[in-house]
Amino acid sequence: MDQMSLVEKPLFSARLTPHRSLSHANFRLLLLVFSAAAFVTALPFIFLGAWPVMGFMGLDVVMFYVAFRANYRDARAYEDVSVTPLELHLAKVSAKGARADYHFNPLWVRLEKEEDEEFGLQKLAVASRGSSVEVARYLDPDRKAVFARDLSQALAEARRGPRYDHD
Repeated sequence: MDQMSLVEKPLFSARLTPHRSLSHANFRLLLLVFSAAAFVTALPFIFLGAWPVMGFMGLDVVMFYVAFRANYRDARAYEDVSVTPLELHLAKVSAKGARADYHFNPLWVRLEKEEDEEFGLQKLAVASRGSSVEVARYLDPDRKAVFARDLSQALAEARRGPRYDHD
């Protein structure tokens, strides 16, 4: 392995995405159940002559669908973080596909943390030379703390510089 590839080899790499506990297949099932429940609930009103209630129940189903679709659309956002001996690279991609890239020298980077005694790590940011970028905003406090620990270890390793094997 040549010296350049050792320097470019990632010490740490992670893709952070928003958590979505409901798969698309389960969403379809939930929508089907919700629609059936709305229809069954509206049937007595239809038989009693209050047919406009069916329209409102249908509107509920449409709003339910729209809310979940917006939620899934927002889930397309992600953050890529990688650390090499020469660079910390942070790429933030919005749900609409807008990309922002940040490059930092690992020698100058520090992690800024906002912690709450009761709730844990609330905010994590990468800071260097007067600029600061929030990272790992999709993670819950426990996972954010683990991510911060792993990123700190990678930055410490990057500060030690590349290691060359002498064969």
